[in-house]
Amino acid sequence: VFVIGVPNVFIAEWLRSRLHSLIKRTLTSITGKNIDVQFAIRALTQNVCQTPAYQADGGISARLKEPVTPAFRLNSKYTFDSFVVGECNRLAYAAALEITEDPGNRYNPLYIYGDTGTGKTHLMHAIGHAVKAKGLRVLLASAEQFTNQFVIALKNNKIDDFHRKFRSADFLLVDDVQFLSGKTQTQECLLHIFNDLYENNCQMVVTSDRPPRAISSVTKKLKSRLEWGLVADLGPPDLETRLAILKAKARQLNMSPPPEVLRFLVTQFQHNIRELEGALNRVVTYSRLSGTKLDMQLTTQSLADIIPKDSGQEATFSPKLIMTTVANYYGIDFEGLTSKRRDKKTVLARQVTMHLLREQNHCGLAEIGKILGGRDHTTIMHGCEKITAELDINPQLRNSIKEIRQTLRPRRASSAS
Repeated sequence: VFVIGVPNVFIAEWLRSRLHSLIKRTLTSITGKNIDVQFAIRALTQNVCQTPAYQADGGISARLKEPVTPAFRLNSKYTFDSFVVGECNRLAYAAALEITEDPGNRYNPLYIYGDTGTGKTHLMHAIGHAVKAKGLRVLLASAEQFTNQFVIALKNNKIDDFHRKFRSADFLLVDDVQFLSGKTQTQECLLHIFNDLYENNCQMVVTSDRPPRAISSVTKKLKSRLEWGLVADLGPPDLETRLAILKAKARQLNMSPPPEVLRFLVTQFQHNIRELEGALNRVVTYSRLSGTKLDMQLTTQSLADIIPKDSGQEATFSPKLIMTTVANYYGIDFEGLTSKRRDKKTVLARQVTMHLLREQNHCGLAEIGKILGGRDHTTIMHGCEKITAELDINPQLRNSIKEIRQTLRPRRASSAS
């Protein structure tokens, strides 16, 4: 590897795009060996973040040999195997997995953002575990820890050691980068480290609660660097994903909560996975300590101080009761709902059943498909979406569903008594 020092990223990109091939051919011709050429940022004036230049044998496989001391440890529970993939996080998950197979070349940096409790930290730790298992050097730090260590290094006149430590990583993982807002000198230092790592094909992963452009008081150069690779967002987890996450958490706790309890929880805690898992932990602990069966009554009691007392009561209807009520309302036989019949009345009744199972009982698409004779989730999704759209423009349908719900409530009350 032949490393050429350049003063800034612009010149590095200009040389790489126009002269890289020529320089490589010339060096190969002179040395008789296949030479790889890299461009490393080397500012012309001394900077607080500068360190002595790299040796000519830089790169992931042959740079500093001493181990990197992590700023904090990887969480053993946060792995790719334990990460539940859904539509809300599929892109970020796929990109995270891909950079562990081809670091420094695909998406560099990989920038993952999302609200609290959507899985950013889980993915970052999963990346760390995967590459650490391959013998690569991983350094994980929050932006706050990076800042604190930088300030200490400045005070103790150990900036060279600080910079050397961070640039010696094969994978640099920086959590909550929005913390750097307004910290110009720290931003400048991180940018220098990013440039060094980038030029040596080392991978960077950054997380935040917002996209790069939305971070205030951050230099244009750093924002540009953060956007250079792939920016992937983690959206709020959809119902299917929340249910899958909760089932996985229940398995970890060696518990098997009833389906209605799981559905109740995923409808009450829709945006934050930590809150959702915390609610399950609370219910399970309450059950174990009190020796009480884990059911809907215990669930609502144990969560009474954080959710309304009557919340989720409509989620306790059995699928069979809903199907029977709908079939009777539309004057068809029960079996028609699970059959392949396509007459107009049966199709409408079937789609209303899908809607009620989804909205009233909070069933997942696959679960509804199984209840209604083994239909696939796309059919169920289409049926639910059609009824939802019709409700906006069809007062007769709104009235029908209202009457069906009113029919269900007395039955539930009588069964409870």
